[in-house]
Amino acid sequence: MKRRDFLKSATVLGASLLPISPLLAAMDGRVITTGDAKPFDYAWLKGLARHLSEQPHQDHSGQIPEQLQKLSWDDYQAITYRPDHALWSDSKSPFRAQMFHLGRTFTTPVRIYQVSEGEAREIAYDPAMFNLEETDLDASQLSERLGFAGFRLHHESDWQRDIASFLGASYFRAVSQSMQYGLSARGLAIDTAAPDSEEEFPVFTRFWLEQIDDRSMVIVHALLESSSVTGAYRFEIAKDVEGVTMDIDSALYPRQEISRVGVAPLTSMYLVGENDKEVNYDWRPEIHDSDGLAIHSGEDEWLWRPLVNPPQLRYNAFATTSPKGFGLVQRDHDFDHYQDDGVFYDRRPSVWVEPRGDWGEGTVDLVEIPAMDETFDNIVSYWHPVDPLQPGQEYLYAWRLSWYGLPPQQPSLARCVATRTGLGGVVGQRREYFSWRFAVDFRGGPFPFEEPPAEGEIEAVIEVSRGRIEITSARPLEAIQGYRAMFDVVPPDDSTDPIDLRLYLRDAEGTPLTETWLYQWSPPPADQRELHNPGHL
Repeated sequence: MKRRDFLKSATVLGASLLPISPLLAAMDGRVITTGDAKPFDYAWLKGLARHLSEQPHQDHSGQIPEQLQKLSWDDYQAITYRPDHALWSDSKSPFRAQMFHLGRTFTTPVRIYQVSEGEAREIAYDPAMFNLEETDLDASQLSERLGFAGFRLHHESDWQRDIASFLGASYFRAVSQSMQYGLSARGLAIDTAAPDSEEEFPVFTRFWLEQIDDRSMVIVHALLESSSVTGAYRFEIAKDVEGVTMDIDSALYPRQEISRVGVAPLTSMYLVGENDKEVNYDWRPEIHDSDGLAIHSGEDEWLWRPLVNPPQLRYNAFATTSPKGFGLVQRDHDFDHYQDDGVFYDRRPSVWVEPRGDWGEGTVDLVEIPAMDETFDNIVSYWHPVDPLQPGQEYLYAWRLSWYGLPPQQPSLARCVATRTGLGGVVGQRREYFSWRFAVDFRGGPFPFEEPPAEGEIEAVIEVSRGRIEITSARPLEAIQGYRAMFDVVPPDDSTDPIDLRLYLRDAEGTPLTETWLYQWSPPPADQRELHNPGHL
């Protein structure tokens, strides 16, 4: 599944079929708004979304001139926005908004409005907004009805680089303090990895952009539409020293029953890491936007699940009630572990989802899709409510997204900082059977101890769904000022079915010292086990 290819080809419902008044009503800097001003607020948007949910869904994809559809990749990349045409460029606002041009795989217009003093006016497309000189486009054939593909936000901390963008279906993303993009978020996920249906990608079809009076944030409203659901979204977007925060309110109105829905979905990439080197042909030791899923359950347990690039699609669900938070995290920010001086995976942000209000019963789901290339977004995580969404009902969800280097919420316990795997057994001794080793490092929390515990007082508590555990240990690791747990897993048979593992460290009184490490390991086929386990070793 080429999710990044999908981002490039995502369709957004359009202004191209709707009449626009020729009256140019107002200007903000050199951004022109058109048509009559109309009252606007979030309540009105929810009413619109509810009304549209009662109507048949209309797909208006591909409604752009042929010359835009036939743009080459180089020509599309050559189209840039003129900064002096940015929204709010003539004000003292710390934010600017720039539009994305339609073309190539972005083939359906999205309508964008400016909101001021409770009234909204549509922003008219103008070829003068863009640098088109390096392309073969005939600007005279591009009218104000064209619309846009999306938009991005800039901040006064660095006018050259954007801090957030909304582009393709309901995808959006932001940066941390490193000003580096990484994983993406979405408005909603439907039927992700469903065994009997294709995934549905809802689309943000309209945006309303607003500056609040004190200029501390940008408010973005969005209308979401698909064949199954409509939705109203409100984003409060702010920039701080750690990165970008988004306080999100959503109202969903299903057109039909939706059994597999993902609220607050995150999409990332994991190709190669210290625990998973199946794709071993690249010179870089690690390639990933995120290295783990962190969960703070409603039961106050902290879970850490390292990501993998699996041999086949995996779908895992972690049950909880009223989750306190979850996110796809890049814990490892050491350049030496990546050696990538082009796209800088060591600078990728983490994204933490903090629910606001009671989300009830459900699961934090994790989908891992096999990938052979880093351009594939093969990791998805979201909240899945236990009850299906029903048509004719309103569902309200609110949450905060923190695009930081590390999540703003951290456990008081020691955190897992590395997971390594390899052939098990005892070095120098003949191996009579196949086993696989896990070395898991923990740091922080109570580590290092003020007074070192006696030998054997720290215990590794390990659970395995199949097979057996052997050669276990838990010992201090001075290099990280923490502890390392090690153990071997002996699979029970020649099956390649995944084996679930669970681990944490506790003291002599049984008190947990670390978060809970979860893992899912697929034993190799029998013929590969022989290659891993030659009899003379």
